Amino acid sequence: MDAFKLDHRLANDSISILKTGLCDFRLSRDCRWPWLILVPQRTDITEIFELTPLDQVMLTFETELASTALKKVTGATKINVAAIGNIVRQLHVHVVARFEDDPNWPGPIWGYGKPEAYEDAKRDQFIKTMREALSS
Repeated sequence: MDAFKLDHRLANDSISILKTGLCDFRLSRDCRWPWLILVPQRTDITEIFELTPLDQVMLTFETELASTALKKVTGATKINVAAIGNIVRQLHVHVVARFEDDPNWPGPIWGYGKPEAYEDAKRDQFIKTMREALSS
């Protein structure tokens, strides 16, 4: 069995904040939206239906965990969940906190404007707070 390898674009665009039974929970480096990316640590999987039935259940559970924690931490108006994968084929699930006054509300975040980096201290504090929320 081949070792799991994270797609280089996901590695460049996000930071690992927690690893669970199935997924690597990653924080998008774009601070315009509180945005987690869940990457199932399985080799050569591009679609949810390619996961085993047990992994599908785990992905649902871990997506709910991420969504609930993100809503609790941010107080978002809406939590968007998507597994699109047209550019990065490796299976990953976006969990994004949206607010009525955020950039491009109510439109999609995909391809809107230019990514903005977190200030180090704000990023580190957000990661700490998310880890606590995900672990409780």
